[in-house]
Amino acid sequence: MNPAPAFDVMDPACPSRTVLRHLTDRWTPLIVTVLSDGSRRFGQLRDEVGGVTAKVLTQTLRSMERDGLVTRSVTASVPARVDYELTDLGRSLIAPIQALRGWAEAHAGQVLDARASWGEG
Repeated sequence: MNPAPAFDVMDPACPSRTVLRHLTDRWTPLIVTVLSDGSRRFGQLRDEVGGVTAKVLTQTLRSMERDGLVTRSVTASVPARVDYELTDLGRSLIAPIQALRGWAEAHAGQVLDARASWGEG
């Protein structure tokens, strides 16, 4: 058996850097957060994420599907019903993203205060 390849996100040539970039883009963590409660239709995702355009949501969901984080299920109806759901791999992101969300929400005030005072003094 061949050992699993070693990945190092600090190496500029390592593909794990691209993975990290996709996981920390503007919308992926928010989509994972919404889908952590179960599958959603496209319009529900757009409404719950808030502020994302349909085009960008489509692009992000396609990227997440390509990376194995979400599945897209189409149900034949008029109009067609499309549902998105986290895969097992996508669900493995819930805890780390919840931790980052918790940190951001707990420390947002401090960060905003630091920004306001930056350069003063």
